[in-house]
Amino acid sequence: KFEFNPKVGIDNPALTLTEDTDGEGMGEPRFYLLTKDNTETFGFCLHEELGCQGHIIRQIELGGVAQRRGLQDGDRLLQVNGHFVDHMDHLRVVQKIKASGNQVLLAVLDGDSYEAAKSLGRDLSQMLPDDIRPRLCHVTRDKSGFGFSVSCPEGTKGTFQLSVLQDGPADRAGVPPGSWLLELNGDSVKSYSHTQLTKKLKQSGNKVTLLVASSAVEEFYRLRGLRVTAALADTSWLPFKVRELHLVKGPAGYGFLLKEDDCSSGGVGQFLWDVDAGLPAEQAGMKEGDRVLAVNGESIEGLDHEQTVHRIRAREDQVTLLVIDPAGDEFYHSVGFGGMVLPWLGS
Repeated sequence: KFEFNPKVGIDNPALTLTEDTDGEGMGEPRFYLLTKDNTETFGFCLHEELGCQGHIIRQIELGGVAQRRGLQDGDRLLQVNGHFVDHMDHLRVVQKIKASGNQVLLAVLDGDSYEAAKSLGRDLSQMLPDDIRPRLCHVTRDKSGFGFSVSCPEGTKGTFQLSVLQDGPADRAGVPPGSWLLELNGDSVKSYSHTQLTKKLKQSGNKVTLLVASSAVEEFYRLRGLRVTAALADTSWLPFKVRELHLVKGPAGYGFLLKEDDCSSGGVGQFLWDVDAGLPAEQAGMKEGDRVLAVNGESIEGLDHEQTVHRIRAREDQVTLLVIDPAGDEFYHSVGFGGMVLPWLGS
C-alpha cells in the first residue's frame, strides 16, 4: 500500500454530480474539497490491492477530515484537482495528492458502482465534467489597455463578468470570454463594488493577475457550495514556469549546495547555490538561487534543511527536484500559492 496522511477541514458535505447511468442502482461521483493545516493530515490512505481495480480509499481516520466529510472505505478515487487519475500509475496518484499542499479536491465513486461500471465497460472519465478548474491569467497592458471590460449588476457587489477583446492582452493571456472574476492580484473581489474594482485595476499599473472561472466552472462550484480558490486553478497560462530537474549522480556528486534562507516573500525556504560547471546539476538546468519545491515528486513544504537533505539522499544515485527561480517564486506568493506544489505537479 502507499500510505498518505494529509487531515482537513471544510464546511461542505459531499456533493454529487447527477449522471444518467446504464446500470440500475449505480451511484454517482461524489466531490470533496479537503482543507487542512500544516500539522494535520487528510486522514486516509490510498491503496492498490491485488484482485481489485482502481485506487482504493482505506484506513479512514476516526474523527479525521476524510471521515467528517463523508469519504467511505472502499471508495475509488477518480479525480485529483480536476485531473482524471483512474488510468494513472498508483505512486503518481499518491504524489499528486501529497503535492497538493493543504487543499485537495477529490472525486470518488463507491466501490460497488465502480466495479459495476468497469464490468459494463463504461468510460469512467465520461461520468465527470471535462474541466472544473478556474484559470489564473497574468495580463500585461498594451496601448489599448488590458483588453477586457467589466460588467456588474447595478447595486450589487462582487459579481463581475468580463467581456474580452478578441486578440487583445486578456485574450492572449487566456481569459475566457464571458468569464467571472473571482480574484484580482491574489485578493478576493467578493466585497468589491464596481467603483472599488475599477480603482484597484488602475492601481495595478501595467500588469494584473486574474483568477477567473467560465460560466460552466462557476456553476459547478456554486451549485455544490464549494469555494473556488487559486489553489485549484489551471496555471498553464501563467508566464512563470516551474522546472523539473532530473539528476543522476556522477563521480564528483551532483555538483550543488543546498542552503536554507529567508524567502523574499516571507518564511524560509531551501535554495540551490554553488552550481558547479559541467556537473549533473548544471547539465540538468539548475540555476543558482532556484528554490526547491519538491523532491522526488513530494512537496517539501514544512520541512527543515536536514529533512530536505534526507529526502535528496533517499535515492543513492539520482534525484528529481521541482524548482522555481526567484522571480517566479515571488510572483506565486503574490497570488496566494505560497509553497504549494499542486499547480505544477498537477499539470
